Amino acid sequence: MTGHSPRPALRWGILATGGIAAAFAADLRTAGLDLVAVGSRSQESAAAFAARFGIARAHGSYEALVADPEVDIVYVATPHPMHHADARLALEHGKHVLVEKAFTLNRAEAQDLADLGREKGLLVMEAMWTRYLPHMARLREIVAAGTLGEIRAVSADHTQSLPTDPAHRLNALELGGGALLDLGIYPISFVHDVLGAPVTVQATGRLVETGADAEVATVMTHAGGAVSTTLSSSRAAGPNTAVVLGTQARIEIDRVWYSPTTFRVIAADGTVLEEFDGRTTAHGRGGGRGMQYQALAAERYVAEAAERGSAPDSDLLPVAESVAIMGLLDEIRGQIGVQYPSETA
Repeated sequence: MTGHSPRPALRWGILATGGIAAAFAADLRTAGLDLVAVGSRSQESAAAFAARFGIARAHGSYEALVADPEVDIVYVATPHPMHHADARLALEHGKHVLVEKAFTLNRAEAQDLADLGREKGLLVMEAMWTRYLPHMARLREIVAAGTLGEIRAVSADHTQSLPTDPAHRLNALELGGGALLDLGIYPISFVHDVLGAPVTVQATGRLVETGADAEVATVMTHAGGAVSTTLSSSRAAGPNTAVVLGTQARIEIDRVWYSPTTFRVIAADGTVLEEFDGRTTAHGRGGGRGMQYQALAAERYVAEAAERGSAPDSDLLPVAESVAIMGLLDEIRGQIGVQYPSETA
């Protein structure tokens, strides 16, 4: 390794100052990454967030943040109806983007971001943090090794008891409300990761008074005939577990399956072949929620692409797959009868 200078760290800016932005900022600090700026729609909010996380530069507009020459990559933490416009703004100013999930409102918006990123040679990456966690890395290794045999089914739920106020973001269609894009994106993306894109999709759901989906269930078939089931709910708290079922063994992921947690590999005869604890692995890196893994991956993708002289992309969730998943969510919404106001304008 002699003769190689260390890869330069990316200088991070955070766009928006809500709860997910705070969680991400805390994990960036946990991992020792270079968080240099924050942008909000108000100077007061930006200044308060900057003071909380020791951030040097506080901008009173998103435009000022993306124009900051000290920022290399922008984490877009606004609600998903704003993701397209906010990520586009950052890309147009030459910044890499890590865009909170759901990636956009729909496939068309996602494709536009993918196209713009490719045109400018910039990283466009969905912040599906679960894919980058240690227990998911181990799960993919086990699947690839053939330990499970032929995978026949995957099942996962994301079910929570969340505010029922019609004006709340989760229930307001104009804010992209509904269980599917906020919660269902997790099991849908997980299924896509393990089994690939579905061949057939059947969805059913229950809508509330605002027209937003409160429960959504899917049954899909995949290449080779494997099946998947997902359940999401914003009105009832469930187990939040997942299972990958193979002919030789299965993986049972404990709650909360999409965050640092534990799993077991169980043979068809009931023998426990492996127990994995992703909590100690993830939190052993200084604690935090585990969102730092996607940020570390983003920095690696940019550095490796620079060395290759190519456009950066995620190897765990390429932007083309994020586009495909948004198309799948479009299909599910079509089946359950959910359309956002901006799509009918």
